[in-house]
Amino acid sequence: MKKISLLVFALALGACSTQKEIVDIPIIFDTQRILLTKEYLLNRYGLEQNSPEITPKMVVLHWTAIPSLKKSFEVFNRSTLPSWRPDIESVSGLNVSAHFLVDQDGTIYRLMPETTMARHVIGLNHCAIGIENVGGTEEMPLTKQQLKSNIYLVKYLASKYDIDYVIGHQEYTLFENHPLWLEVDDGYRTEKTDPGMDFVEKVRKATKKFNFKPVPTKQ
Repeated sequence: MKKISLLVFALALGACSTQKEIVDIPIIFDTQRILLTKEYLLNRYGLEQNSPEITPKMVVLHWTAIPSLKKSFEVFNRSTLPSWRPDIESVSGLNVSAHFLVDQDGTIYRLMPETTMARHVIGLNHCAIGIENVGGTEEMPLTKQQLKSNIYLVKYLASKYDIDYVIGHQEYTLFENHPLWLEVDDGYRTEKTDPGMDFVEKVRKATKKFNFKPVPTKQ
C-alpha cells in the first residue's frame, strides 16, 4: 500500500510539475533484489561485485507496451519475475526494470539509482541505463512529449556520465562481439522492436553535440 500511495502522490506531483522535472518513485530494491542483481552480474557477465553498481556507458531506449503508468510501475516494482515471463526466468529470477519511466504526457519518473544495475537489455546491463516509455502499441503510440523527455534525459545523462552510445532496444544484438558485450550464453537472446528506429534517430539527432559513437554493424 505504501508504494501505491507513493505512486499516487508522484502522479499528482507530476501533473503540476514541468516536463523536465524528474520525479522519484523508487521500485522495491530489497535484500532479495540486491542479491539477485549481484548473482546476475556474476552468472551472466562474470563480474563478482560487492554491490550491484554499474559504470554507465550507454543509454537504452525502450517502450513498455503496457497501457498505463500505474501498470508499468507495478510490473517493475517487485523483486522477482512474474509467472508470465518463463522465457527469461530460467536465466535468472531477477525481475526486469529500468532506471527511468516516461509517461505519455512526458513526465519523467526515476525508479532506481542511475548507477545500480537494472535488468533491461541482454548482454549490456552492466553498463546501460534504461529508459522505458509507457505505451508503444498501435492503440497507444509513443508521443511527442515522450520524445522531448527522452531527449532531455539523454542530455542530462550524457552531461553526468561518460556515455558512449545511445541505442534502441532493438539494436542490442549489434553489440555481440563488442568489448562491452558480456553475456556468457550464445543462445540467450530475445527479439525486440522497441522503441522504433524513427524515435531513436530523432533522439540521436537532437543530442548529436555529444558525439556519441555509432552503433556497431553486423559482421
